[in-house]
Amino acid sequence: MQIEVVKSKIHRVHVTGAELDYIGSITLDTELMDAAGILPGERVYIVNINNGERFDTYTIAGTPGAGEVTLNGPAARRVQKGDIIIIIAYAHMSPEEAKSFKPSIVFPNETTNRLV
Repeated sequence: MQIEVVKSKIHRVHVTGAELDYIGSITLDTELMDAAGILPGERVYIVNINNGERFDTYTIAGTPGAGEVTLNGPAARRVQKGDIIIIIAYAHMSPEEAKSFKPSIVFPNETTNRLV
């Protein structure tokens, strides 16, 4: 049996952009992605602290160190620039693996979206 557990989390970053006219996804500063162990194209879940929205999308690598957190396509309707979000990636593993697994959790500066 496989279960789904938190693999990575980027905790409390602010949305820097919302681009409706795009295919879809979230563009993230690659420094944040690397620190959390999130890959380009990986499925992530977004939790919007400001309005309670929860949805999933996939990642696109942004410019390293720029602090970009842009929701693209339909996801742009669920956020506004300046909203605070949490980005979560999950992984499937056996219950035995999950007992000793330690997720990567990143707490960037909430104002700049840069690593502290």
